[in-house]
Amino acid sequence: MLKNLFLVLFLINLHLFGADWPQWRGADRDGVWIEKGIVERLPNSLSARWRVPVGQGYSGPTVANGLVFVTDRVTEPVEQERVHCFRASDGKPVWSHAYDCTYRRVGYPAGPRTSVLVEDDRAYSLGTMGHLFCFNARDGKVLWKKDLDQEYDIRMPTWGIAASPLIEGDILILHIGGRDNACVIGLNKHTGKEIWRALEDDASYSSPIVIDQAGKRVLVVWTADFLSGLDPVSGQIYWQVPYKRDRMIIGISTPVIYKDYILVSGFYDGTLLVKLSENQLAASKVWHRKGKNERDTDALHCCISTPVILDGYIYGVDSYGELRCLDLDTGDRLWESLQAVQKNRWANIHLIRHGDKIWMFNEHGQLIISQLDAEGYNEISRGQLIEPTTAQLDRKGTGVTWAHPAFANKHVFIRNDKELLCASLEAN
Repeated sequence: MLKNLFLVLFLINLHLFGADWPQWRGADRDGVWIEKGIVERLPNSLSARWRVPVGQGYSGPTVANGLVFVTDRVTEPVEQERVHCFRASDGKPVWSHAYDCTYRRVGYPAGPRTSVLVEDDRAYSLGTMGHLFCFNARDGKVLWKKDLDQEYDIRMPTWGIAASPLIEGDILILHIGGRDNACVIGLNKHTGKEIWRALEDDASYSSPIVIDQAGKRVLVVWTADFLSGLDPVSGQIYWQVPYKRDRMIIGISTPVIYKDYILVSGFYDGTLLVKLSENQLAASKVWHRKGKNERDTDALHCCISTPVILDGYIYGVDSYGELRCLDLDTGDRLWESLQAVQKNRWANIHLIRHGDKIWMFNEHGQLIISQLDAEGYNEISRGQLIEPTTAQLDRKGTGVTWAHPAFANKHVFIRNDKELLCASLEAN
């Protein structure tokens, strides 16, 4: 009884004084971190509160109800993907679940891509080859599972399934690229039973979002060839705007909503800005800016990073790590900076909004506090958070850190191919 009372008080304390990060890009899936009492400047090196060993993987951690979730991959003695749960306070293991998973024709096979989604007492994980699990979040018991590749005959993307699961009401929404009109599917989150399927497109790697438009909830999903708005309850198509690929699919970043605009940006095909109708379920292209190729870009060709839009200006990371500012109305580039990350093909920075600051986590394992405006990049401080590793990508022996961090309860949680760590960002 005392143990249960302690747990209740602990969870109440988290609710009152901290914020969770229960899914891809945070509680509202928008890369916004809302929490007070955070440091204004970073030391040169951040000390870990705790660190635990994990295997390889691109998936960012998620944090909910005092627990941290992350997935990884091992190849010995057999190929397996694993789902891990740790205590957020000290990193002590709570449970792990492993399942056999052979990667077939998957480029960059370092491990799973999607983040575990946590809602109430359930945790949902989606693996690279389409293994879907619903767990009891506290003890790891499998409530239900599906092999989506077997069930939906997935047209497997070059780098496997990478779009993180999304929940809207009682529906679990997945962007998987299944055949027979099943690029996107909606399942009953309690049972896994199919409710709807939609779109005959090939899948991209972009995680869907849900927005409000004309008094309705609208599921926004960026597939290989379209930016589409769907009814999240039925899968009905409300609107579509073409975004045709010239080469292979490298649409990874998450759609960004700003007022009545939606923006997406891809490595080869540039940036598309779409205007949402205010009074009806419709959308139209405002502009599509694209360079001559991924090396010679006039505006913004994002790879892994998702842009942010502030006060009518777009900030994003171009194909070789150039941090750029664009005018929202035209897509014209106002400035670029190479200060935040070293120039390299696919060089990455994850951008997180916190108040009037933009926190950045770059592929060198560095956390940066900055301010961005139309005049330029203003770096306030940076600190080394974790060391790059080479399984995700070997940059001539230096490695990268491509997983997205989680910011929760005044701490940052991040992983590389060897460990998961937690560091305090509390002001005092």
